[in-house]
Amino acid sequence: MKKTLLVFVILASSLIVNAQNKINWITMNEALALQKENPKKIMIDVYTNWCGPCKMLDKQTFQNEDVAKYVNEHFYAVKFNGEGNEALTYKENEFTNPNYDASRANSRNSSHQFADFLGLKGYPTIAFFDEKAQFIYPLTGFYKPQELEFYLKLFIKDKHLEIKTKEAFQEYYNAFKPAFKTK
Repeated sequence: MKKTLLVFVILASSLIVNAQNKINWITMNEALALQKENPKKIMIDVYTNWCGPCKMLDKQTFQNEDVAKYVNEHFYAVKFNGEGNEALTYKENEFTNPNYDASRANSRNSSHQFADFLGLKGYPTIAFFDEKAQFIYPLTGFYKPQELEFYLKLFIKDKHLEIKTKEAFQEYYNAFKPAFKTK
């Protein structure tokens, strides 16, 4: 009996630790609904199924314990396929992918209207929105945990609103001390 209880405690503990290493991904529609009740910034991982750097971002950055914990605490985290067929409503506009081809779901497909609306230039893109669902900025490409940390904290602390010049940005960047562990 004691051995069974010990095994249960160990398994439960590992599940809790494992859950802390995962970002709680939701849809954009869910994030916008939650934002009305509890305003938080939104971070969207815009990916495609065929994108190698998207898979690297998932594995090497979004599964980092510090990244997952920080994102879960401060953002509504959205996973959005930039070539998928999810319908979403943003600012009273319906966005779909009318040219989506299900037979090409794991290869290049047509671009989703919402990805076009955001003006995305490539994948992956991490798009940030403020507490009122106003678009802040898109980060295109792969970012390591400490590289993403800089932007997560820049946007959460609204420092992007204070920085008006390239020189001010560079000064802020040079002064930034990353705290996220790399492994």
